[in-house]
Amino acid sequence: MPKTTYDFDLTKGPDFETELALKAQGIWPIAGTDEAGRGPLAGPVVAAAVILDADNIPDGLNDSKKLTVKKRDLLFDQIMANAHVAISSNSARHIDQSDIRKASLDAMRKSLEALSVKAQYLLVDGRDIPQGLTINATAMIKGDGRSVSIAAASIIAKVTRDRMMQRAGLVYPEYGFEKHAGYGTKQHRDAIAEFGPCPIHRMSFRPIRQD
Repeated sequence: MPKTTYDFDLTKGPDFETELALKAQGIWPIAGTDEAGRGPLAGPVVAAAVILDADNIPDGLNDSKKLTVKKRDLLFDQIMANAHVAISSNSARHIDQSDIRKASLDAMRKSLEALSVKAQYLLVDGRDIPQGLTINATAMIKGDGRSVSIAAASIIAKVTRDRMMQRAGLVYPEYGFEKHAGYGTKQHRDAIAEFGPCPIHRMSFRPIRQD
């Protein structure tokens, strides 16, 4: 199987170069957006939009999946204290009624619209741009490893969703959501087999979906 190749270097980590290039053209402020929770069998998909302060960017921003829990939590607090942030989510029912791609993009759009400061341009993680935007946007493959604005959004979305799933674990303790955040681990799949799905499971996802 051929490998996908990219014309950018992910080894150096994300930077602020794209944002500064747009700022040099008079386009400012710039928001980054990303989501967390496309793959799990349960829980919402959560998206965040972040406008960083160009003069106060937290050190160590990166793809949230490459960071420890402790580092993510620290950066979450720093981003929330020093940037404009908005968070949105779509429930498992919403995902089932549309699909995960549409639900993810919709959550990104809603987070952008919820920002207290209106962005003039949006950098989006992935291949797709949300529909219904009133500003121009660029989709950036592996964007959380290229843009610190997207990386910041990935951290906000990931930490927020993990905390939501920890609370879900208190409501539905038999599934262990606080341990796996709804992903399809063996523990989770065994619990579904024993107890059946609960109200926050995605009924359109296999192996829960019954054809």
